Amino acid sequence: MRRASRLFQIIQVLRRARRPVRARDLADELETSTRTIYRDIVELVSSGVPIHGEAGSGYRLDRHYDMPPLMLTPDELEAALVGARWIATRGDPKLASGARDLMAKINAAIPAGLRALVQESGLIAPPAEDIHPDTVDMSRVRRSIRERRKMRVDYLDEKGRASSRTIWPIAVAYFDEYRVIAAWCELRREFRHFRADRIREAAFLMETLPRDRKALVAEWRESERDRKYCKLEWELA
Repeated sequence: MRRASRLFQIIQVLRRARRPVRARDLADELETSTRTIYRDIVELVSSGVPIHGEAGSGYRLDRHYDMPPLMLTPDELEAALVGARWIATRGDPKLASGARDLMAKINAAIPAGLRALVQESGLIAPPAEDIHPDTVDMSRVRRSIRERRKMRVDYLDEKGRASSRTIWPIAVAYFDEYRVIAAWCELRREFRHFRADRIREAAFLMETLPRDRKALVAEWRESERDRKYCKLEWELA
């Protein structure tokens, strides 16, 4: 068992125990030596985990302790890292910056024993190539989604035909080469998908959506299931 996994499992064992757990019992369950357990306990305590007791008498976890969100399993940590690394190379500038900040915060917040997974992870997000540059500020698009506000866009479709639309943005999809905004289109009166590199001009309106966003997302997902070639539909508006 890797050290990062072992540190997490020690907390799990102590959390479920009703009485102090001896180092020997921890070592047996985790298939390691008592000397390793002693070292791991010291590291966990130095990281702020409230473990009480000492070698020979057993260890117990403070009953009021709640595992912090960043006490991640190795699989959870690697999932967060590869996702952040992918976004750091493919997200819009502010989202990419946020991904890099996230990785730095994870590295600073997790126990020292888990930091090797961050610094030496073998999971790689290859550099992005041939990304079509956005012609709209995607950070403002994401803000419109959060605040449930409409947008007005001048758009060119895949055949170069221009149109002006008022849309209700509900989601953004990040593909390898471009970003796509999923929205209800007032002109077409149905859900449509708009590539961010085809928006010639955008106005971010103060007008809020007349319907609940969660309900709109559910309807959009249902409409996608009904489309036989939904992957192709992402490119059409």
